[in-house]
Amino acid sequence: MSQIRDVNPNAEVVSKTQARAVNVAAGVGLLNVLKSNLGPRGTLKLLVGGAGQLKLTKDGLVLLKEMQIQHPTAILIARTATAQDDITGDGTTSTVLLCGELLRQADRHISEGVHPRILVEGLEKAREAALSYLNEIKTTFDAEGDEQPAMIEDRDLLTSIALTSLATKLDYDSSLSLSKALVSSIQCIYAGPGIPIDMNRIEVMPMPRSTSESRFVNGIVLDHGARHPDMPDVLTNCKIMTLNTSLEYEKTETQSGFYYSSAEEREKLVESERKWLDERCKQIIDFKRSVCKDGESFVIINQKGVDPLSLDIFAKEGILCLRRAKRRNMERLTLACGGSPIHSLQDIEESQLGYAGKVSQVTLGEDKYTFVEDCEKAESCTMLLQGPNEHSLNQAKDAIKDGLRALKNALEDNAVVSGAGAFEVATAWHLQKNILPTVKGKAKLGVQAFCDALLIIPKTLAENSGLDVIDTLLKLQEEHADTKMLVGLDVKTGEPILPSDEGIWDNVRVKRQSLYLSTVLASQLLLVDEVMRAGKQMGKQANPMDDN
Repeated sequence: MSQIRDVNPNAEVVSKTQARAVNVAAGVGLLNVLKSNLGPRGTLKLLVGGAGQLKLTKDGLVLLKEMQIQHPTAILIARTATAQDDITGDGTTSTVLLCGELLRQADRHISEGVHPRILVEGLEKAREAALSYLNEIKTTFDAEGDEQPAMIEDRDLLTSIALTSLATKLDYDSSLSLSKALVSSIQCIYAGPGIPIDMNRIEVMPMPRSTSESRFVNGIVLDHGARHPDMPDVLTNCKIMTLNTSLEYEKTETQSGFYYSSAEEREKLVESERKWLDERCKQIIDFKRSVCKDGESFVIINQKGVDPLSLDIFAKEGILCLRRAKRRNMERLTLACGGSPIHSLQDIEESQLGYAGKVSQVTLGEDKYTFVEDCEKAESCTMLLQGPNEHSLNQAKDAIKDGLRALKNALEDNAVVSGAGAFEVATAWHLQKNILPTVKGKAKLGVQAFCDALLIIPKTLAENSGLDVIDTLLKLQEEHADTKMLVGLDVKTGEPILPSDEGIWDNVRVKRQSLYLSTVLASQLLLVDEVMRAGKQMGKQANPMDDN
């Protein structure tokens, strides 16, 4: 009996063999839930919320966040997987699978009498060897080399990287069109080698429509339009004024009042306010006439308000004016069109204006959208998501986030590694042939458990594709042993393929982080010999001391 019972007789304790069995059961249970989602042939899960909300997904992160998990060990594994997504943006399902399989393989040896500490030493040696092997076999792109172009210029490679990520979450046709749009987006915001890629410069704009053709917009899409019926709907060759100045009557910042004793005084007060606004509008119109040549248009996008009379003045001049734009759109607007925000109408210069080839307004039902497109040197852009319903839009939005992170990771690492299970098959073979003979004693069992656990990825890919798992795995291992090349699984035919030829690429940092996190967590759980629930709040039982 645990010593904690002497201190707290109400404590709940699971000890030794039972504690390990509880942890292994939680890891394997979570593995079995997420297993069927892995890879492009994985199945979907339908999540039903408490109020009847429905969500169709095969994204590991969405499942782990939306599912109500109560088992403490399963919660720990789920948190580790979501940490994987926070750091790298992908690899949640792989991390859960690898962690669960490590626990299952290690449990076999521990049940035969091997001490967990010795086994954990073997797992750690295998992990370090796997990480160093990952650095050896990754495909690196030399940004300064003359033989091959920099990664950012290789559209085919970038499309393949995005497609590998998206194809596991969407159907192939949608994935392909989205991948090309994502590559255009990342090329638009890429500032150069060594400079962090700011994903906030890409606006993802969902638009409910009957078509599912999502596309890249070289500019900004605003989710509102002009508030005047006479303003033009389509303008070309536009000068863009990004304004942060009020063009309406404003209340005073302090508590104050204006008092008048006659109707004439009130009229004078209203007239002076109107005159102040009219002068501001006249300043803008004079400025527009001085900078716009024939064939050029003028667009004002204001973060603050514009009153109806001012809008009417601009409409008569042929100016498109949008008011109360969101702050994040204002920041992106100057990045996309150029120019700088104007906070005062004194001393305006032409250099403060941006440029867009086309500005148009689109009305869908009751919603208005304004497209600011064809910017010359855009450093910010929009991914326009179109779908017939909320389910498809949400699914595409989750997939786009993963696709963008996959491209960002590849560009920042300046390297990729073969996908389709090739890395796991090659690493397991390398550990078996080169590392296992150098390890002495029972730690060998830990290395062997790690080798066997790695193969859960190609096994699951084969199983989800309806293939014979054992036959498929043996084919892959034999092909790799014969050719010494990185051989992956063709999920359609079950035959070995070269992922590098097929354009199936994974991120190096996703693999690195997944190996590290899953091994560390599995090691920690294997070393747990007691699970205690002995907190202060053990229920509503009466304190025996209260009776005295």
